[in-house]
Amino acid sequence: MTASRFLASLAAAALLALAPGAQAQPFPSKPVRIVTPFPPGSGPDSVLRIVGEKLGKAWNQPVIIENRPGANGFIAIEAAKKAPADGYTLVQMDDTHMSLQPHLYTNIPYDPARDFVPVATLFRTYFFVAVPANSSWKNVTDLVNAAKEKPGAITYGSWFVGSPGHLGGAQLEAATGTQMVHVPFKDMGQLYGSVGNNDVNWAFGTAASAGPMVKAGKVRFIAVAAPKRVAGYESIPTVAEAGGPPNFEIRAWVALFAPAGTPAAVAAAIQQDVARVLGDREVGERFAAVGFEPYSISPSEMKTLMEADLRRYGDVVKRAKISIE
Repeated sequence: MTASRFLASLAAAALLALAPGAQAQPFPSKPVRIVTPFPPGSGPDSVLRIVGEKLGKAWNQPVIIENRPGANGFIAIEAAKKAPADGYTLVQMDDTHMSLQPHLYTNIPYDPARDFVPVATLFRTYFFVAVPANSSWKNVTDLVNAAKEKPGAITYGSWFVGSPGHLGGAQLEAATGTQMVHVPFKDMGQLYGSVGNNDVNWAFGTAASAGPMVKAGKVRFIAVAAPKRVAGYESIPTVAEAGGPPNFEIRAWVALFAPAGTPAAVAAAIQQDVARVLGDREVGERFAAVGFEPYSISPSEMKTLMEADLRRYGDVVKRAKISIE
């Protein structure tokens, strides 16, 4: 090949590389799938659909929400774990999946740190102390005094063994030197119905899960396990304000993760777009309507949060001696 032909071929190659379609297409260039272990109509599902709707408009690409509930989230998590690590498959998980279940189960089909990378937080929520509407308890002092007067007689419910509600009750027992009986239920609807019927004395619940029973006049909130009072429920004192232990918090967060190996630039771009959605006033109002607070932190902050929660849950599970096969 002559020098002139060689230079001509280089020039042609350069023009081809600059041609539309020859370069990497910006993300996303096709529909994005988000797998969730939460059932349709649940609080996390409702929030995900709000965010998905806004992201779809911003990306000009469909955002497909795929509900795969069951098996403690393992079905959805396994599906996402096996997906290509390209940003086009995300999975919605909470602190239970990422920081609690590794301590609860002797064998889980995923490694939170090895199999997934954090992408974007969506919301956080705090838990209220819920009692029957006709309960004589007016505050946490009344609850603790009753537990101390009758060790082993006071019952608290949760939606399954090892749930945040269960561990929250165990934490309250440890912090107050009391002994109460945990009663697990199959689902949240059954749990709060039983609280309203006085079948159990109390339970932890969020504004989204127990709030409808409060509005129906069946259940009453006497405190919130949060560092400060919650917007929309300003009349409800914190656990510390209601006579309980200081700095007592029971909360949950939900976030988006991607299969390990997803390009950092893609994960960062998604996080930035989600953050913009969460900053939208309309989105904040729609979140508040289902009892959630938009929560946006960086992937590195997510990693720090998960590690802190992993240590905290490990201590609680060990103290409560909870183990699930």
